[in-house]
Amino acid sequence: MSQLVQSEVLVSPSHSRPALTSLVAALLVAACTGAGTAPASSEASAQPTASALASASAVPDPAGEPFKLTVGLGYIPSVQFAPFYLAQQEGWYAEAGLEVEFQNKIDPDLITLVGQGAIDIGIGDGTSVIPAVSQGIPIRYVATIYGQFPNIVFAKASSGITTAADLRGRKVGTPGRYGSGWIMLQALLASAGLTTEDVEIVEYPDFTQRAAVAQGAVDAATGFANNEPVQLELDGDKAVILRIDGITPLPGPGLIAGVSTLESKGDAIAAFVTTTLRAMDEIATNPEVGLDAAIAAVPELASARDAQLAILEATIESWSGPIQASGGLGAIDRDGWAASIEYLTTLGLVPNPVTVDDLVGDGFSRSGY
Repeated sequence: MSQLVQSEVLVSPSHSRPALTSLVAALLVAACTGAGTAPASSEASAQPTASALASASAVPDPAGEPFKLTVGLGYIPSVQFAPFYLAQQEGWYAEAGLEVEFQNKIDPDLITLVGQGAIDIGIGDGTSVIPAVSQGIPIRYVATIYGQFPNIVFAKASSGITTAADLRGRKVGTPGRYGSGWIMLQALLASAGLTTEDVEIVEYPDFTQRAAVAQGAVDAATGFANNEPVQLELDGDKAVILRIDGITPLPGPGLIAGVSTLESKGDAIAAFVTTTLRAMDEIATNPEVGLDAAIAAVPELASARDAQLAILEATIESWSGPIQASGGLGAIDRDGWAASIEYLTTLGLVPNPVTVDDLVGDGFSRSGY
């Protein structure tokens, strides 16, 4: 999930800065370069169904000892983790028989740790899950958090940029040529018959691309719908957002768990997912409740309450895409995942074939809370 801070160092829904010391980063680099192709994992190609995993696992007992879960959130505590903070503070996880411990990690590390079972459930970028599973990391995506792909290209309205075609010949800022933002940019440009060779890429590894747009150093930049353009407008500049949704389906960040964890703790994972979705619904109805929970967890957010509320409201908007509008928050767009596999394969990020069933588990949220 996104991590926003009121500073020039802006971080993403999964803060996907490369962590070359982690296994998954090495695998993703290998996938990007076409090197290091490993045999497909048997776990990735023959995973049990969600219902079988849940039925085979221990069931949390609210009246007994709580079932402990370690939960990996993104790198920096922020308002965008409000559902988790709210569910914890209101005692909803405890009511579900869970004892939840949060840890903050970057996306590559989370994927590795979840695959190893060191973290029970966490937030992972969908565009990271596909290459990871293709390389044999045994994880599953069990609930959607961002129904709309949060990575976007943003610009000042005064730039005259209104479509992807308008980026031709322009300077485009980005933290680096990696991760979900880079994948999104390539897909967005391709929709207008362009490639990254048709724009001037300027890298901002310190995540200062918003300041670069504000100062006119670049014409546009990659970022997140609930981050840089929100802050740009808070600073008085009307923003334009170019989204990939409706052009090339890409899976946004969601909850991921390891296959071994789902086998041993599937029912606890289901309880956690359901309770978190309950909190998301509550915050979507009343954002102030979520803001208060975030401030209670991260007191320094209170110094910019109005800005944090604007960020949270933009985050809530990104939770629901067409599939979630009809199926409820958390619903997984299987057709979108299939299209994403196909697209990432064209980029050389899927060296070993995977299917939607290798990647997602649909049966881990319960109705009725």
